[in-house]
Amino acid sequence: MAGTSRHDREMALNAKRQLTSCSDPLERLRLQCLARGSAGIKGLGRAFRIMDDDANRSLDLKEFLKGIHEYGLLMDKEEALAIFQRFDRDGNGSIDFDEFLITLRVNAPCRPCPQRHSALLRLMATCPWQPAMSKARRDVVMQAFHKLDKTKDGVITVDDLRGVYNAKYHPKYQNGEWSEEQVFRTFLDNFDSPYDKDGKVTHEEFINYYCGVSASIDNDAFFILMMKNAWKL
Repeated sequence: MAGTSRHDREMALNAKRQLTSCSDPLERLRLQCLARGSAGIKGLGRAFRIMDDDANRSLDLKEFLKGIHEYGLLMDKEEALAIFQRFDRDGNGSIDFDEFLITLRVNAPCRPCPQRHSALLRLMATCPWQPAMSKARRDVVMQAFHKLDKTKDGVITVDDLRGVYNAKYHPKYQNGEWSEEQVFRTFLDNFDSPYDKDGKVTHEEFINYYCGVSASIDNDAFFILMMKNAWKL
């Protein structure tokens, strides 16, 4: 649907504008991710997971620097070191990158987390009550979700999209490169969890996607108007 592409373009432009006057290393990193669209932070997470050879969901400084470099983010070593040290709170030379990505996503102040377990942090990463969005924003996002969820089972699938999202206007469908099913799956992948791309989008995953969009929009009224126009609510 055209609305998601428009959201990403607006987010990218806004993030690039803010980058010109931002000096905080962590915020600059976040804005560089948002300049790639709502999936930018998710993409950085994928880069970090590739660096995590032993799958312990923590990174040492070398892995952290390599992940930032591999993802193509512009940051000198001193800035990256300053960010790393803010998260290496016990001084053991490693950081929990789930916690790092959550902080990056919600744009919250960096502070000690009382619970360090990765399973809990992964749950937080898809929690619909992240502080990145006000209640008014969450409400309008859920209106869009309920419109797409035709079967009202709490999950958006390819079957839900039929009759709601017209794949025939997609350029790759028109040139014969993709089938209707592939267009639908690609659309769902925008919202699906990076940990489990199963072709099903829960309301938590849907809201998590819009947390990324919301992060670059200061005004609630504008965000709500944008959602209503995009989804014809």
